[in-house]
Amino acid sequence: MNADFRKKIIRTFLKNKAALVGLIISVIIVVICISAPFLPLQSPIEQSMSKRFFPPGKEHILGTDNFGRDVFSRIIWGGRISLLVGVLSVILGMVLGVSVGLITGYKGGYIDSIIMRFIDVLMSFPGLILAILFSAAIGSGLTGIVLAIGLSVFPRFARLSRGAVLGTKENDYVEAAKSIGLSDTRIMFRHILPNIMGDMIVIGTLWVGAIILTEASLSFIGLGIPPPYPSWGRMIREGIDYLAHANWVSLYSGLAILATVISFNMLGDGLRDIIDPKLRR
Repeated sequence: MNADFRKKIIRTFLKNKAALVGLIISVIIVVICISAPFLPLQSPIEQSMSKRFFPPGKEHILGTDNFGRDVFSRIIWGGRISLLVGVLSVILGMVLGVSVGLITGYKGGYIDSIIMRFIDVLMSFPGLILAILFSAAIGSGLTGIVLAIGLSVFPRFARLSRGAVLGTKENDYVEAAKSIGLSDTRIMFRHILPNIMGDMIVIGTLWVGAIILTEASLSFIGLGIPPPYPSWGRMIREGIDYLAHANWVSLYSGLAILATVISFNMLGDGLRDIIDPKLRR
């Protein structure tokens, strides 16, 4: 990538103010959550019944919950889990989905027909329903929730990557690679895959926000990270019964989800502008 092209990409991204704001907010959220062990925070799991439902104030910035735990600390530590689940699930879904889409799109034939019909069946279910089914089968915990959500989103990546491969494999450079005797594996992974990964990365960025919502939904219904470890979805569920007199228990964790999802969506929109040549022009 030459310097002029790099400058053009940066200039295109900076012109999208929403994407720039999304990048800034995303970076702030990620840095704060990653830095949780080094910040002067109170314990997110230590209970103190004498401090139940303390309102937001000097001692507890965002108040305490029904077990006297600091809400601010739990939101930051819960953010670590939500971001980790979001990123790992996207990576898992992308690796599985792009691999399947690359092979079926390039090979075609009965392999493509059989696998795509299976993908169509999976895509007929809403993503949350699939995640609930896989989570119930695999079990709770961080590994289980990552596997469940990753498997629930991989059909989307498979379908999208297959469509990208069908268009890319008709290009002249692919035909030239075939004519000089390169193997199918080399053509797929050296010539086609690099040309579709940009689109897949943009889609993955957009899916991080959706996966964070899915993880929060699973935690809300009790299929997410088990207690006492904090999770944004679980915090919302725990505070529902106390909305009348302690709305901060659910309110601030809901706002954290909202800010994170919107920021990643705006960031993905900016990356799409860079990847798409028509939008870049």
